Amino acid sequence: MTTGGIRLSVNVDHVATLRQARGTSYPDPVAAAAIAENAGASGITVHLRGDRRHIQDGDVERLSRAVKGKLNLEMAATEEMVAIALRLRPQQCTLVPERPEEVTTEGGLDLASQSKRLLGVCERLRAGGIEVSLFIDPDPRAVSRLEPFGGGLVAGFELNTDAYTKARGGFGGSRRAELARSAAIGVSLGFKAYAGHGLTAENVGPVAALGEIEELNIGHALISRALLLGLDDAVREMLVAIRRAIAAPGS
Repeated sequence: MTTGGIRLSVNVDHVATLRQARGTSYPDPVAAAAIAENAGASGITVHLRGDRRHIQDGDVERLSRAVKGKLNLEMAATEEMVAIALRLRPQQCTLVPERPEEVTTEGGLDLASQSKRLLGVCERLRAGGIEVSLFIDPDPRAVSRLEPFGGGLVAGFELNTDAYTKARGGFGGSRRAELARSAAIGVSLGFKAYAGHGLTAENVGPVAALGEIEELNIGHALISRALLLGLDDAVREMLVAIRRAIAAPGS
């Protein structure tokens, strides 16, 4: 489902986090994905980490068969993950940096130092029929480094909204301006603009109102809200917040 041109992809990683905490077979991220799509999400995002702290290989296999919209597989640019992606062929792979000791993804890819290696990974994924996205920080210099990935090699880029969501003095101001400028530069280079990390129904508005953004990837806030409302209502609440922001972008 699109919301005024913006798609919502629901990340179900933390359904698996709860399951792994007790080593049970529940809650099932595949069942959660079905609820999210039925509530209006246009796709599902999962991060298969090297340490397998939440999503497992079998989850991705089942999701690749069950998801009706776009399955977006977040992954590090490693040989192991490339092999898994080429076997399961999700519609999209988003390359992210990954450190074993991090609580969650801490920042965007360093395109300046890793460009050659990332280009090789992108070429292999694209040759396998998989769209590729790169997770980067909302820094115009970082966005400008997307240029070598053009020509259809990489479809889009996801702007890391972490600093925006943690900004003091509200969710607008310089951080939103930084996001807006970065999105505009990336789109001018021919890439699709996505955004995500730390977004909630309370702070998503100014990001959703950016005309260049085509897709929002949201997980932790939705799964946390689902503990109180249920996942169906949590997704619908987020969609309402997105619609309101698009309908009144200046508010």
